[in-house]
Amino acid sequence: MVVVSELARQARLTFSATPDAPSLPELTAIVDDLVSSLSPADAEEVSLQIEHELQTILDDVVDHSCLYHSEILLTILYHLRAIITPLSIISSWFDLLLRPAMREPKLATHAVNYAKELILSALHADNEQYSDKVNNFLRLLFDLYLLDALNEGSNEDILEWASLDQVQKEKKSCWKANLEDILLRFGEIKPGDLMTELFDRFSNPSYRLQLTIFINLYVSNSAFESSAATLANHPLMTGILHSALLDNSTTCCTIGLTVLTKLLPILAVHAPEELKGFVPLLFAILARISCWKQEHLYHGTGMEDEDEETPTDADDSVVLEIRSDLIWQPLGATSLKSSPIASLHSYFTFLYYLFPLNLLKFLRDPVYYLSNHDLPSPYTVGWDSVLYQNELRNRIEPLLQQHLYHSVMAWTDDVEELAQPFWIGYDVPRIVTSAVLLDARNATLAFDSRNQDDSIILSAQPADNVRAAGFPKISLQDMVTTSILLKSRRDIDSQNPHRPSELFSSSASQPETPEDTVFLSEDEDASQALSILQRDVLLLRNELNFELWLSRANIRHIGRLWQNKVLSQSAEVERQGLYNKLRNYRTQVVRLESELREHKEQASSAKHKYADWNTELQKKLGDLRKEKKDWQSETAKLRATAKEAEAKFLAQEKLLAEAHQEVFKLETQRKENQHKIDHLRDYEKQIEQYFKMQCLWDDEFAKFNERGEEIERIKSLWKQMEQRLGSFQMEQERLEDAARGYRRQIQKLQSQLSQAVRLNERRVDPALDLEIFAKGKDALIQSNKKLQEANADLLDENEELRAMVEVLRNQVSGKQGLV
Repeated sequence: MVVVSELARQARLTFSATPDAPSLPELTAIVDDLVSSLSPADAEEVSLQIEHELQTILDDVVDHSCLYHSEILLTILYHLRAIITPLSIISSWFDLLLRPAMREPKLATHAVNYAKELILSALHADNEQYSDKVNNFLRLLFDLYLLDALNEGSNEDILEWASLDQVQKEKKSCWKANLEDILLRFGEIKPGDLMTELFDRFSNPSYRLQLTIFINLYVSNSAFESSAATLANHPLMTGILHSALLDNSTTCCTIGLTVLTKLLPILAVHAPEELKGFVPLLFAILARISCWKQEHLYHGTGMEDEDEETPTDADDSVVLEIRSDLIWQPLGATSLKSSPIASLHSYFTFLYYLFPLNLLKFLRDPVYYLSNHDLPSPYTVGWDSVLYQNELRNRIEPLLQQHLYHSVMAWTDDVEELAQPFWIGYDVPRIVTSAVLLDARNATLAFDSRNQDDSIILSAQPADNVRAAGFPKISLQDMVTTSILLKSRRDIDSQNPHRPSELFSSSASQPETPEDTVFLSEDEDASQALSILQRDVLLLRNELNFELWLSRANIRHIGRLWQNKVLSQSAEVERQGLYNKLRNYRTQVVRLESELREHKEQASSAKHKYADWNTELQKKLGDLRKEKKDWQSETAKLRATAKEAEAKFLAQEKLLAEAHQEVFKLETQRKENQHKIDHLRDYEKQIEQYFKMQCLWDDEFAKFNERGEEIERIKSLWKQMEQRLGSFQMEQERLEDAARGYRRQIQKLQSQLSQAVRLNERRVDPALDLEIFAKGKDALIQSNKKLQEANADLLDENEELRAMVEVLRNQVSGKQGLV
């Protein structure tokens, strides 16, 4: 088994890029070996050790500006994800490593995927011990997506985006794309949790457009169909319907209408009963958007955009106030000039295909239909003051003329249509394709393709539109020019084939009249132009998304039809082959079941043998420990015996020396005295050397004892530092929560101040209103200053705590390295 210290040493060598350093695949193999060799009981302890080592490496070795270092650390963490706790990923690694990695567009794709997988592994944790932390982390990701990522529906974010350089734009785009990918993949595993978080923020008008765009991406995902029943029973579905019915932003309603269009065939397959309950509300949305009027927008106490134009003539406008029991704040217009709502064609097509008789009954008398189906008006006035039958008929009649007669209308009525829908048992591609074929233009192309000959007829005149294989050749330039001319609302000269450049200005989107002319500064004009262009980009992406979704559905339907055709041609052969395979499979099943029983018996016996073997190993381990204790006691006895023998040996040496001395005395009678003196000096030197060695031994033993006492003191200090570091981290989290609360209170006070300004403009008595407004403004300014000062103090305190934590961490890591 690879120990943690060895893994840390190899990782340091890889970061330092020394010649003997292991490569990244070799380091990955070492990590996998460590993870595979751990038992569940040791995983938590080893995880804490590895985390501490990696934190030390991150502080000492890792260069945060080097992308390869980030890739190495992400790879190590990804292969350790089986033992790393979600709390470690959320508290330690998200801010230090994962968030910067998802902001870096130049980081390797597999490293970014590792970061996403680590975040998703923390979000998918089912351990109740970390449930609160995981929920807070999910809310943090949504807050980052809504507040930190680029909001394409916000003029401030667009202006900020325009002022950034290319590198910063790439980082912001990479950050938003990675957050969207994480949230979408989380929705595939836990759709209910994702929908709950979306619903909690959907009631805030400032987030609604961005969330609607995200829901459009979520619904377009092919994995969403399995979660359609969950959405049908979730309050988020009601929020989407209310947004399309009550919001005043044309952009938000357009994208929301696309979401509903996609949901219609999906809910028809996966939640038909819930879809039947939404039918009256879907028809009300159809009537509301088809009769969209800018002067009928709601002007109550909801959150409206600052740039929205208020109707100047009170006699010609009808102000609709939303019922208080709905608890809904409508989203106001998001541009200086009113923009037209998107086409209802696709939404009408799917409603007409699914519920043709009920749709026609609604169009004959919409007020009676909605009242008969117990759908109350969302406004303080009834449906008769909101819906006008003649106007609705004039708007819907062109759509009816563009569609074929629905064959279901000849065989059933509106009640039976809801009780027993004809599309029960269909799949989503079949419903989509069948609905699209109700359009007269699509049906014509389908019939022409069905009846077309093999020959290709080409026109002789080059100026005419040439049809090759039944498909018209149309110039893309002509299509763009025609689209811009139609949106300009000007008189069109059909003989001019060129695109007029003056129509691209922001003033071309609305006709200029003396009463509608708005004099803007250069900054306001640029802001308006960017807002209009961004809205067009959003709507074009929305249309492209919808067309891609239709294309995928049509391709799936075509594949199913082709498969049915092939199967019908070789049905008998395949049936016989399947019958033969079934017999073989049955015999294989019988054989595999018997083998499975044998394997289960072998596994059970192996399990019992393993338990016996484990018990035997534990017994051997106890015997070995006991034997070790015996050896230690015997070693102590032998050391004492050796010391006694050494003392005896020294005494014998002394006696021997005395005997030699007597011999030397007898021999020196015939020798000179110098020889005796030389021998005596040699003995003195040896005695001095022995004495020095004894002193050195005593000194070293004393130092060894002192070093042991010093290690114990350092361990106690390290534990105290860990406790202080934990308390500082908890205090830092509390201060961050308080700071977020203060920021939300500041935003609330700023919104109240802007609302008070708008209410001030509508008051009749200017003097009294100015006095009240001045008092309220002073109070709000004072409160705002206090909150800003408190926020600044909290930020300073937070920075001091972070600095203190870094100092403590360096102290602890330094002492740990010394040990």
